[in-house]
Amino acid sequence: MSSRSVRVNELVKREISTVLHTNYRERAVAVTITEVDVSPDLRNARIYYSVIGDAEAVEKAEQFFNKEHKNIRQFLAKTVVLKYLPKLKFKHDDSIARGVRVLDLLNEIDEDDIEDDEQEPRQ
Repeated sequence: MSSRSVRVNELVKREISTVLHTNYRERAVAVTITEVDVSPDLRNARIYYSVIGDAEAVEKAEQFFNKEHKNIRQFLAKTVVLKYLPKLKFKHDDSIARGVRVLDLLNEIDEDDIEDDEQEPRQ
C-alpha cells in the first residue's frame, strides 16, 4: 500500500470518528472506527467499526449506519478535500471479539497445563 493510500485512509478514519463523536454523540458512544479502506480511485470506501456490547448493540449500530451514511458523507465533504469523495460502506468488524476469544482459549490451555503439572509427582 502506498503512503498516499495510508494517509487518505487515516484522514478519512479520523474525520469520520470526529463526525460520529460530535454530531451523533448519544447514538455513537459505543462505536469505534477500527479501519478505513479507500479504493485507489477514491470512489469507494469501506469503513470497519466495532461496537461495545452484545448482538443487540451491533444491530442498532448497523441500523444507524444504514440510516445515516449519507449524512456522514455530507459532513465528511465539508472537512476532507479529495478529488472524489468516496461512497461509504460501513461493515461491522468482529476481529476484537475474535481476538478476545482466542486469548480466552489460550488462558484455558495454560490453566489446564498448570493443573496437570501440579498433579504429576516429581521424580
